[in-house]
Order: sequence, then C-alpha cells, then structure tokens
Amino acid sequence: MSVSTSVEQAGNQEPLQILAEDGTVVRPDLMPELTDEQLREIMRRMVFTRVWDQRAISLNRQGRLGFYAPVAGQEATMIGSEFAIAKEDFILPSYRDIPQMVWHGYPMYQAFLYSRGHLHGGQIPEDVNVLMPQIIIASQCAQSTGVAMGFKLRNEKRVAITYFGDGATSQGDFYEGINFAGVYKLPVIFFSQNNGYAISVPFEKQTAAANIAVKAQAAGIASTRIDGMDVLAVIKATQEARERGLNGEGATLIEALTYRYGPHTMAGDDPTRYRTGEEQGEWEQRDPLIRFRKFLETKGLWSEKDEEATIEEAKQAVADAIKKADEYPKMKVSDLIDVMYETLPPGLEEQKAEYLAKESK
Repeated sequence: MSVSTSVEQAGNQEPLQILAEDGTVVRPDLMPELTDEQLREIMRRMVFTRVWDQRAISLNRQGRLGFYAPVAGQEATMIGSEFAIAKEDFILPSYRDIPQMVWHGYPMYQAFLYSRGHLHGGQIPEDVNVLMPQIIIASQCAQSTGVAMGFKLRNEKRVAITYFGDGATSQGDFYEGINFAGVYKLPVIFFSQNNGYAISVPFEKQTAAANIAVKAQAAGIASTRIDGMDVLAVIKATQEARERGLNGEGATLIEALTYRYGPHTMAGDDPTRYRTGEEQGEWEQRDPLIRFRKFLETKGLWSEKDEEATIEEAKQAVADAIKKADEYPKMKVSDLIDVMYETLPPGLEEQKAEYLAKESK
C-alpha cells in the first residue's frame, strides 16, 4: 500500500502515522524495512542532533556562533528524510536544515564557520552532494528543479530533495518550483516541515488552503501528509517519494506536521509572544525522541547506557568542531575577492591591490 495519495484525495488526507505517541506501532503494514542496527543508528542521530542543537544555542549566546536556527522538535523530519535517501542524492536546504547537511557528509566545523560568515563554510567538499543553506525563503524550491532537470537530462538515477517551512509555501518560488517539476516529471522531493508558524504568523493566517499537500494538485504532482514527529512515517514517505522520482513518475510534495520547540532563530525571536505554553506542552508530548525511544526500548534496542554514550559523543563532537573552527585561519577581504571569480576582472584586481597595500602599512 502506498503512503502517498492522488491529488484529488490530498485535501482530506489524514497525516500518516506509523508510531503512536506512546511508541506503539499503529500501521505495521507500512513499517519501512530497517534492520535493528539501522533503527539504533536513527535513534543515535536524533539524540546526537538534539544535544548538538542545545550546545549550538549555548555557543550562540556566548558569541561564538553567528546566525543559528534551532531545530529541537524537528529531528524526525530531518534525520528520517536524510536517512531515506542515498549519498548520491542532492540536498537543497533552508537555513534550519544544517543537520541533514552534516549527516549527508558536510563537516560540522564548516557549519560553524558558515554560521560565522566565513567563506570556507561554503566550500563544500566535492563528494558531498549539498548546496549551501538558502536564506531567501523558498528560493531552493526553484533551484531544486534545476538540479533535478540535470539528473533527468543526464539519465542519472538520483533525486534532489529540498526543505522549507510552511511559510515558504506562500512564496512564488514554491509555486514555480512545483509547477516546473510537474511539467517535466522531475525526480525531486519537496519536503515541507510545517511547524505551524512562518516565524510568528500562524498557518491559518497564511493560506486558505486546507493544508500544504493539497497545493500539489495545481502542479499535477503527487503529495502526502505525514506525522512529522514520527520518524518511521518520515522514512516511509521519503522512500516512496524517492522511488517515484527514480522510476520517472515525477515529483512529490511531502507535508510533515512538526513543531520547533525553540525560537525561529537566535536573532531576537521570542516565541512566547505568539505561542502559548499549553500549545508547547501538547507538542512536547509528541516529542519524536521520546516516541522512538519507547518503541526501541520495547524491542530491546535502546537503553539508558546507549543514551548517555550518545550524549557524550555529541558533546565531544561539538567541542572538537568548534575548536577546529576557532583555529581555522581568519578570513581576509582579499580572500573574499579571490573566490568571487576564477579570473578576477580588472576592477576587482585594483580593489584587491589597494586593500593589500593598506594592509601592509
């Protein structure tokens, strides 16, 4: 049975859920095929990411990181979807989607340099198939279709996956992206992490549509709604979307209902001004880590010892990464000029020479 629906059904579709909030399996027929080791690895990555997020927030408050968008609460959407794709697939992230990039191979210390505005943060290793996080809302939706079109033209069996929040679905680039993908049946996954707010604007004030998934109808692409706090539902939906793309059946829009526990970013947002404590408490009861932990504990696959070991591993990894970022050579204006073009135009050559002359005095 497919977890995805026809475009006609999307408007009334209930979110797919495989694990209930108490960790019990409610749809055994849709369980993704995963080994015990894979299940353990998924949990390790979610716990690791939660700790990393906590440490990153602390580093930001200490002035050791620049821009940072918290991710706690969205680990299932991030870890599950990246786990369901292959290393040859391409990720086009938003600014909150650093975890998917790192688990796809992007070094953590470079993520920290990116946060500080250092150019080396954007120098992605050649064997890592990610683009830099997109700050302009929804631009990655249009860019992902270009990547996917390249795959199709070269007959490459891989997909592009792009991530965005619910607010991005109110932008023109989102509609242009899904429309282009529909016309050309492109191997691309549009993954919307619907956390209920576009910064502070609640979803019901953003659109009159019943949900995000139904917006795929206009583009003629498949769509599905899932419980974004259920990592198994995320994996199942992403696996099917990837297969659809590889089989030449076109794009998929996934709407994952999730929740960010922290502020939109650390740049002054105060979520208590637009969210209630009651709402926060309700979503914390659906926490993806608690839910999946209960599931694994009943199978004898996760223990307190495993949890503690992963927490320590994450703390050490973050400490090592920030140390490496601290020790990386400071960026100079001349460095920035050098990476702008393969061959500098005369105007920039003059500016560089002028800067170096002043620097040497």
